[in-house]
Amino acid sequence: MNTIILGAGESGTGAARLAHRLGYTVFVSDRAAILPKYRMQLDTLGVAYEQGTHTVERILSADLVIKSPGIPDTVPLVQQLRAQGTLVVDEVEFAARHAEGTVIAITGSNGKTTTTLLTAHLLQSAGRDAAAVGNVGHSFAAAVADGGHAFYALEVSSFQLDGTVDFRPDYAILLNITADHLDRYEYDIRKYAASKMRIARNQRAGDTWVYNEADELIADLRKDQVHEQTLVPILPRYLTDEGIAIEDRTYDLKDTVLRGPHNAFNAACAIAVMHRIGLTSAEIQHGLNTFTNAPHRLEKVAIINDVTYINDSKATNVDAVYYALQAVSAPIVLIVGGVDKGNDYTQIAALVRDKVRVLIGMGTDNAPVRRGLSAYVDDYREASTLAAAMAHVDAVVQRGDSVLLSPACASFDLFSNYIDRGDQFKAAVLRRQ
Repeated sequence: MNTIILGAGESGTGAARLAHRLGYTVFVSDRAAILPKYRMQLDTLGVAYEQGTHTVERILSADLVIKSPGIPDTVPLVQQLRAQGTLVVDEVEFAARHAEGTVIAITGSNGKTTTTLLTAHLLQSAGRDAAAVGNVGHSFAAAVADGGHAFYALEVSSFQLDGTVDFRPDYAILLNITADHLDRYEYDIRKYAASKMRIARNQRAGDTWVYNEADELIADLRKDQVHEQTLVPILPRYLTDEGIAIEDRTYDLKDTVLRGPHNAFNAACAIAVMHRIGLTSAEIQHGLNTFTNAPHRLEKVAIINDVTYINDSKATNVDAVYYALQAVSAPIVLIVGGVDKGNDYTQIAALVRDKVRVLIGMGTDNAPVRRGLSAYVDDYREASTLAAAMAHVDAVVQRGDSVLLSPACASFDLFSNYIDRGDQFKAAVLRRQ
């Protein structure tokens, strides 16, 4: 099969590896420069590729096109391919068609990486052959190409779900739907939500859908679907002061890194799947106790002079900051700001008023933060660099405070990405030890 892959990042290179293993004729095209680590993989396989351009005639000759999730359907080349009848799918769709293990797919506006990593860890710590793949940073297709696993904990974004056709996970988890990436969806949250709902649309009898019963948008859209799969609603009442009480079993979170009600909810969703797979309560509790989360998600960096520094750089929307503020009990020095996404800061205004002692707007344009939140604190300051923000921290911090980087915004004004932002914050903190 003549297969063209558009984009040579993690997903594109993984798709190329799987297509090559299947014996397809593979050509990779990336309009940008291909990173050396991905060029090395393609060269090792002998897969042909181009970078810095798209040879349109060659691409239009494909039997199958696998595109990067970062390429919107509105791109003229994608529209031309579909108009001529060429099958265009995402790497997740392609990998799922060739995966033999059990697929647990997880999506949501917030919490999906934590839930994906936790799901994989619960299985692994119980002795199951499991891998965390997908938007978590490890290609689903590459894992299948490398021989596969008995279980896949698969993080899927709305962009990846847009590229699915027949994708049918054995277990689907939908955590929440809040405003994010709306520029890709004509600033219509229902169109964005419809992408998230695709995670369960192909499920049939024998499959399971775990979802947030308290999310009004999910509840509204779910009414329009025909449900053959088993539905497992997760409710706030499952979360207790001690941990989680779900389906006649209880779990203690006090010795875990799963801080705050949002992480307890994420854990409840993963646990509901573990119950159906057959893990015992003891196996699940052991997995909860030994889980370590990915960096940049309420990551405790250090405690210096009785001040706790927390890196939550992955909080790139207001909803994520809401969860972070809920999770921190000490008085907060909050660093927020960056590339604003049209944020509605009223969602966190009450929490900022009640929990934030000092607010620092960090970005090249702090006007949105200033307009949205400065009225809710006694001490508001601005910084156009991380160094300036940390100087403000040094000037105002008191013993017992928590310094929380939870920006609510994209990072591209001052940093390469949220990882760079978090890494620079951690380095600045550790220099204060």
